[in-house]
Amino acid sequence: MPRFFVEAALASDQTLALPDTVVRHVHVLRLRPDDTITLFNGQGGEAEARLLTVEKRSASCQITRLLPVERESALWLGLAQAISSGERMEFTLQKGVEMGVTVFQPLATARSVVRLAGERAEKRVARWQEIVLAACEQCGRNTLPEVRPILTLEAWLRTLPPADAHLLLSPLGSRRLADLASAPRRLWLMAGPEGGLSQAEEAASLAAGWTPLKLGPRILRTETAALAAVAAMQTLWGDYAA
Repeated sequence: MPRFFVEAALASDQTLALPDTVVRHVHVLRLRPDDTITLFNGQGGEAEARLLTVEKRSASCQITRLLPVERESALWLGLAQAISSGERMEFTLQKGVEMGVTVFQPLATARSVVRLAGERAEKRVARWQEIVLAACEQCGRNTLPEVRPILTLEAWLRTLPPADAHLLLSPLGSRRLADLASAPRRLWLMAGPEGGLSQAEEAASLAAGWTPLKLGPRILRTETAALAAVAAMQTLWGDYAA
């Protein structure tokens, strides 16, 4: 059943005029009046709705029932990802949503290839939010993961966000996921850019309370490292755990 995001409160028997973005998808999918669609607003739960009208530039529907469906992981997982170039960052966000990441914190680091500030940074974050929304439509999540404004690594390290574990992906790390003393329910994962964190940045991260984590004997690309770690964490403590 087609799923669409709407910025509206959802109530049973409510009639909605669908936004332009959804109208375009309705036409692409060749949907007709009386076809059933699913709506969600990113605040939890979803609704089944019946299309009432489909015009050239407009469409409307009526909500037939509300469904308190959630597909969030039991593991709260924040990903602090150093900004990577072009499609790599978008790929990380898209797949991170599919794999259950709760919140994304983009980081500007010394070796980040992409430099963003001011209006460019705001536009890029807005683009990333669109990527996250589209991924939620595809994978069935009804609660939108947060994409936070870009921070420098220095600013990010000033405050240790509350969590059971703060893990820094590092090829020089000696700890492995299996070494954690207890299963976390809330954790932060930090991944560096294409060239890795600088020696000074890694030292500052360790001093701020982050634990260096090694995934294996091979050096992974930044987008591979973050997603491999998320998959491993979901296997141990989240969606894929026994």
